[in-house]
Amino acid sequence: MTRDEIISLVSEKLRLIRTEVGYTQDKMAEIVGLSKKTLVQIEKGRVLANWSVVVSICALFRETETVQFLFGSEPLEVIETVAREGIDVRKRKTFGGRIWWRPLSKKNGYILQQNILSKHYRIVDEENYRIFSSLDEKYSRLRFKELSKLNNQ
Repeated sequence: MTRDEIISLVSEKLRLIRTEVGYTQDKMAEIVGLSKKTLVQIEKGRVLANWSVVVSICALFRETETVQFLFGSEPLEVIETVAREGIDVRKRKTFGGRIWWRPLSKKNGYILQQNILSKHYRIVDEENYRIFSSLDEKYSRLRFKELSKLNNQ
């Protein structure tokens, strides 16, 4: 999933997200920092939301069914992965990928997973802390190999 794909998806579903939370166009525009006119243009498909608006929507409405359907249980992880391709730091604890994640490899305390909706990759440790995220499968597999070797020494 690319930045442009995320922008397109969120722009297409903006009306549905707004309706799901029960906001008027005026209220939604105020919350996400748009003019009502711009919000209407996005909802009608005449323009796309910009990246900042998309990030705001994903953050503020991450628990809505619509956003969950688009990105899985952790929409901000998808956004962060796209924004910072190839992060490699221990992040907050995850649920281990029981619902939205398909395990690809497991070795020496690390698990390489792929999100079934966004198709991005992540590596979690044995305590389910996210270590790494990327959209690039080859790079993710390489990083998994490196991490699992380090942990074996």
